[in-house]
Amino acid sequence: MTIAPARTTGSGHQARDNPRIPAGRTGAGAYPWAMAAAISLAVCGAALSLNGVLRGWNWYWPAMTTVLAVALTLAALRSVRAQPLLVTAGGFVALGGVLTMTFFRGSSFLWVVPTGATLPELDRLIQRASETVLAETAPVAPNAGIVMVVCAVLGLAVILVDALAVPLGMPAASGTGLLALLVVPAMIKPQSVGVGSFLATAAGYLLILAVSQWFAPDGRLQGGPARSPGLLRRAALTGAVALAATLVLPLAIPGFDRGTFPQGSRLNPWGASTGLNPMITLGNSLRTPDGSGRITYATNSPTPLYLRSVTVDNFDGDSWGPDDRNASRVSLDGRIDPGYQVLTDEQVRLVTAVDAGSFTSPYLPVPYAPETVRGLGGQWTWDPATLSIKGTDTTTRRQEYLVTSAVPKLSAALLAQSSAPARGIPDVFTRIPGNVPDIVKTTAQTVAGSAGTPYQKAMAIQKYLRSSEFTYSLQSPVQGGYDGNGLSVLADFLQQKSGYCVHYASAMAVMARLEGIPSRIAVGYAPGRLTGATITVAGQGSLPEYEADARDAHAWPELYFQGLGWVPFEPTPSRGVVPDYATETSAPSVAESLGNNDGLIPDTVPVPAPSPSATAQALPGAGGSGSGGGVPLMPWLLGTAGAVGLVFLAAAPHLVRAGARSRRLHPKRPDLAVPLAWSELRDLGTDYGLPAVNSETPRAYAARFRSTLLGEPGGMDQDAHGAVASLTSAFEHHRYGRPGTASSADAAVQDLAAGIAAVEASLRANAPMPRRWAASWVPPSVTLRLGRLLRMPFSAAGRAIRRLPHARARFRSAPDDGGGRAGGG
Repeated sequence: MTIAPARTTGSGHQARDNPRIPAGRTGAGAYPWAMAAAISLAVCGAALSLNGVLRGWNWYWPAMTTVLAVALTLAALRSVRAQPLLVTAGGFVALGGVLTMTFFRGSSFLWVVPTGATLPELDRLIQRASETVLAETAPVAPNAGIVMVVCAVLGLAVILVDALAVPLGMPAASGTGLLALLVVPAMIKPQSVGVGSFLATAAGYLLILAVSQWFAPDGRLQGGPARSPGLLRRAALTGAVALAATLVLPLAIPGFDRGTFPQGSRLNPWGASTGLNPMITLGNSLRTPDGSGRITYATNSPTPLYLRSVTVDNFDGDSWGPDDRNASRVSLDGRIDPGYQVLTDEQVRLVTAVDAGSFTSPYLPVPYAPETVRGLGGQWTWDPATLSIKGTDTTTRRQEYLVTSAVPKLSAALLAQSSAPARGIPDVFTRIPGNVPDIVKTTAQTVAGSAGTPYQKAMAIQKYLRSSEFTYSLQSPVQGGYDGNGLSVLADFLQQKSGYCVHYASAMAVMARLEGIPSRIAVGYAPGRLTGATITVAGQGSLPEYEADARDAHAWPELYFQGLGWVPFEPTPSRGVVPDYATETSAPSVAESLGNNDGLIPDTVPVPAPSPSATAQALPGAGGSGSGGGVPLMPWLLGTAGAVGLVFLAAAPHLVRAGARSRRLHPKRPDLAVPLAWSELRDLGTDYGLPAVNSETPRAYAARFRSTLLGEPGGMDQDAHGAVASLTSAFEHHRYGRPGTASSADAAVQDLAAGIAAVEASLRANAPMPRRWAASWVPPSVTLRLGRLLRMPFSAAGRAIRRLPHARARFRSAPDDGGGRAGGG
């Protein structure tokens, strides 16, 4: 006996005359899940390239969770044959839900539904991400804002790749979404996307093409792409072209002039930056000393000046950033008042004429502390807390202005006498984040803990950072992965003992706060060089001209001393000029003895490389050296494990049912093929509301099965009708036939599987959506057995309890054996 396989129909039934289709692999079977796995591999592989753009790996766990949640949701909706638009909409809903659960759980309803309170938090995180992009160089600390944006982008990439690969039927074009993820690290990271990430992305992309080919070999199946002649050949050709493009295209693009993609040199489509934003382009400017952003100034100061652009005072553990305090800024139309009393008898008053030239920034570079600024164009304001000057819809470009400034004449003795606690200083200058790494606390305590006065503490910290233990290097932070200014970066810097001005200034500012000294960081230009020209300034005569450019971009700490105000220090070896009051008790550095104060170490002078730390660097957010804004590792591991566990728990009935079907339709013993196929038919009937009655004969059940479906509006198609009849006949022959004889169906395992597939397709076509969903995810054939299994102990106990009165009655009615005991003869 032969059972004909089902024909392919518009509703996604099995292909009749294509025996290559494995059972259960078409339509809403394994195809959605295989495609989800391929897309997840590709997107997660592309996300690997962001290591180095984001610091550490803690951000990867929420990113991977987002990718899996969106991909599994798309697969689940497609497995129940939802409409393509509904599937894509479900992906967006899943993305919103997982982002809400991850970043806005406290303000959401049931952890996944955003509320009105979620919007301000969303705006705050977006603002935080924007500040991170604008105010830090890679690798940036994985704070909540930037991690949220990364998770959202990866989730959208899953939806885009899925839409191209499945409903639009263009799996080859899905590579554009993956390429978009690789563009950023390819342009930013010195090592590009990395070999591992490139290979993982390529493997995922090829798997997407393979799944599209394997699961749709003959016609458009429900939820899957259509196969057209030569698809496999075109897929191979597409992969070959893509690989060739990665090798040839870099040769045609300016900027990729060393190596081949993905290991070529970096592109910079926006050109070199001529401005200086807070704590941002310092490293890049120093690493590309092209002389951009040139400023010239003439001053009556006997020594070159630091030109201070902006004050960085707000430190939350992730990074230093400026607090513009826009609400309290004052229009620059009069005298600038520092806001605190200076008790020294002598003030040093300076006049400086500045030409900003091509330097472009909203913050005005001036000597500290400015009293008046004249000659500016546009509207400008100043901050009473920091005296930083900022333009309103204007920049410093081509501005020429005259600055008068005054600072107290400081000495070591005067600073040593200032031992009173600081008063009247905003909390922002003394705030200590709660996630300070142990190495920072220990170092501050060891270096400055025994010092008696604030000045002694400050000098001890500066002396330590300028000692021979530390080296100045622009490349070590990049190569070591700690090129930033957060606490986790600071921990690595103190371990490696190699970095540039951002690291030294941040280290001294944080350790000063730990020792009770208010601190902040000034960003601007270190003292420049004489040009040989002179500038005539009214009332001052001819003054020598100096120049400074991007090579002199610098950051230095300022510490507050009661009665003296904000005092700059210079902890960075080989950079800037150490003030006289900070040199009396400190040992001269090698660079100072060489007189190298022009801001750069010549390329011919070797900079010692930092020795590798014997202790493994802690991941951000894991342990004491973690970044406060990073995502802690263990909670995400537990959360991911819990989410995976919930997914498997929810999918357990579906997996059990699929496993049972696979065992029945692919038996190890062909002689059991017919009874196993009959069991599968009975379970299909149970799942779709046609359970068998124990008293029914196989023929009676088959008749009821067929008559019920024939009465449905859609009716049972002829292939399914014939499959039920043939299987019933084969089962009767197997059960009631003469022993030792075999039915032809016993050997036709593939025909039996095809017949069952035809019956299931007909059942699904005639069942409403809720029943189809239940039959797939909560099949009654599994849940009823589970219920009976769970009820079994209680049923046994109930039967025992019901029998107890009868047993007691029999015991009482039994004759006495003479010994006071009831017994039996």
